[in-house]
Amino acid sequence: MKKALLAGFLLLFLAAGSGCSSTAGTAGLGIIGGAAAGAGGYEFHLKRQKEQVMEDLKNGKIDQKEHDIRLDQIKRDSLLQ
Repeated sequence: MKKALLAGFLLLFLAAGSGCSSTAGTAGLGIIGGAAAGAGGYEFHLKRQKEQVMEDLKNGKIDQKEHDIRLDQIKRDSLLQ
C-alpha cells in the first residue's frame, strides 16, 4: 500500500509540475503539500506515542509484553515503517 501511495504522490507531482502555470497545476501542488503535511503530522503523533510507551515501561506502568504489543501496533500504523 505504501508503494502505491508513493507512486500516486509521484504521479501527482509530475502532473502538477507539468502544468504549474495553470490553475490545475497550482491546485495539484497544494494537494501534494497538504498530503505531505498531514503524513508528517501523523508520523510525529506516532513518534510521541512510541516515546510514551517507552516512558511507561521505564516507570513500571506496563510490562515488557505490553510494551512489545504497543510498539508493534505503532509500527503497523506507521506509513514509513
